[in-house]
Amino acid sequence: MKGVILAGGAGSRLYPLTQVASKQLQPVYDKPMVYYPLTVLIASGIREICLITTPQDLPRFRQLLGDGRQWGVEIEYREQPQPEGIAQALLIAASFIGDHSVTLILGDNIFFGGDALPRAFEEFRSGATIFAYHVNDPERYGVVEFDAQGCAVSLEEKPAQPRSNYAVPGVYLYDNDAVRIARTLRPSARGELEITDVNKEYLRRGTLRVQRLSRGTAWLDAGTSSSLHEASAYVQTIEKRQGMKLGCPEEAALYRGFLSLDQFEVLLGGMPRCEYRDYLSEVAAEVRRVGLKSA
Repeated sequence: MKGVILAGGAGSRLYPLTQVASKQLQPVYDKPMVYYPLTVLIASGIREICLITTPQDLPRFRQLLGDGRQWGVEIEYREQPQPEGIAQALLIAASFIGDHSVTLILGDNIFFGGDALPRAFEEFRSGATIFAYHVNDPERYGVVEFDAQGCAVSLEEKPAQPRSNYAVPGVYLYDNDAVRIARTLRPSARGELEITDVNKEYLRRGTLRVQRLSRGTAWLDAGTSSSLHEASAYVQTIEKRQGMKLGCPEEAALYRGFLSLDQFEVLLGGMPRCEYRDYLSEVAAEVRRVGLKSA
């Protein structure tokens, strides 16, 4: 499976912050926002990643992430000249995806806790897997409706009158048919290629799996000034309480086996003295003491 991070868009809801840097380069507590979805992909075992962003922001992402070799992965870049819908990412990345399955994750979505995501990656074989998360404001998102047996029966994009409180978070697992489906889409009334329409086609085929995320899982959408602040406060609280960092690609790469401990320590040697390096040094020392274990 390959991974695609969509980090495009104008970020108008974060103006004037996005006059300085892309939304996905904004800090969420102590790390750039894009580190969080990148870590999800690495922790899930994905080594080939394509990042899609605007032409003006692409050099900044390349400067931050490079080609990914420092984490034992490969990162390619594609331009999205105009934000024309999430499903457009499947078309932009089509040559990268090739004949593989793909995980598409939004660059402003943060996930923490629970085992639903890693389990879904391990169990995925075909069709599509998406997730459902209970929210108070479902009208802002794609919404999934369930029947009495808990099976998904409908999907709507930003409905005025939602049929449920279950929003679809920004991570989608697809087999290779997703690219072909995206090519058949027509722009919605909003002028976008809707990812909900891709999911609806899988639902029509009977190959869509919808997993409800439990209360033990946190999903944060950091696309507005208030939600960005809330996400930073949440990450700070969790990190201080547990003594472990969220959204740390170096640590995920080590525990996933993409980096050996020796490679990990060489990577640390190139970092300036800071809290981030101090934390990773503690991780290395712990691994030296007790060996690798599940993060």
